[in-house]
Amino acid sequence: MKNKSLLWLVLLYGCVFAGPVEGAQQPSPQVVVSIKPIHALVAALMQGVGEPQLLIRGGSPHGYVLRPSEARALSRADLIIWIGHSLESFLKKPLTTLGQNARQLELVEVLRPQLLTVREQGSWDRHKDDGHKQKHAGNGELNPHLWLDPLLAKQVVAQVAVALVEIDPAHQPQYQKNARQLGARLDSLHARLKAQLAAVKDVPYVVFHDAYQYFEAAYELNAVGSISIDPERQPGAKRILEMRRKITSLKARCVFSEPQFEPRLLATLIEGSDARTGILDPLGAELTAGPESYFLLMNRLAENLLSCLE
Repeated sequence: MKNKSLLWLVLLYGCVFAGPVEGAQQPSPQVVVSIKPIHALVAALMQGVGEPQLLIRGGSPHGYVLRPSEARALSRADLIIWIGHSLESFLKKPLTTLGQNARQLELVEVLRPQLLTVREQGSWDRHKDDGHKQKHAGNGELNPHLWLDPLLAKQVVAQVAVALVEIDPAHQPQYQKNARQLGARLDSLHARLKAQLAAVKDVPYVVFHDAYQYFEAAYELNAVGSISIDPERQPGAKRILEMRRKITSLKARCVFSEPQFEPRLLATLIEGSDARTGILDPLGAELTAGPESYFLLMNRLAENLLSCLE
């Protein structure tokens, strides 16, 4: 009996003080991502390791209010990935307190040299030399909708992969493998969209707000203006009159709204012109979150453009 008690003590000591068993499953890091398109890329990178948490599941990040459950997720995160202050302004204050222990990846900052400046006044004419492709210069505000160019999305993948390896080196081989596969898919997506959109690249059109500058630059599209200068406010009467004249004078083929846009206002805008109407959604608000939603979003944008512009 005494020998049995001694044996149990030895076994208990071994369970408590022994090191990790070789081949044991390493825990996945807690990763929080602000918006759905970036979450999709991170989810693809983390396949086989874990799943990132998405903050904004639907709607726009402009004016978003953080929920208690989302605040808790930020406080527990190992890595927080967001675009930046100009898009998710609601995160600026919480990240100074709730996310202070996490590795924070602000994509506008790490990709700053590759980004485009916001166009002024919501009314533009395309210039082949420096219109769509004008890079950041001076103190101009940067356009934060960077995910709408698959080649920039590929750079996002590279930056996130580095951050994941920093906080979770045990899964480095899986992250690197996923990054290579995802990069190849993004290259293929870019080539396919370029071929599809070539037929309509000179057709003029108007968008709801200036969210598509990277998409237009990537595929040399001919957007001539936006209805709203500030996406958080409905355009006023003066702005509507100005855009009606623009739509008519430039013979815009299509005026694109977004899911939250008031349909009656769109009808007012195109009254007296030959313009059609369509819908573009830069965030994929109605798509199911997951690793495929980025590709669904980009393909849907191209399809909706083609169906209205052809």
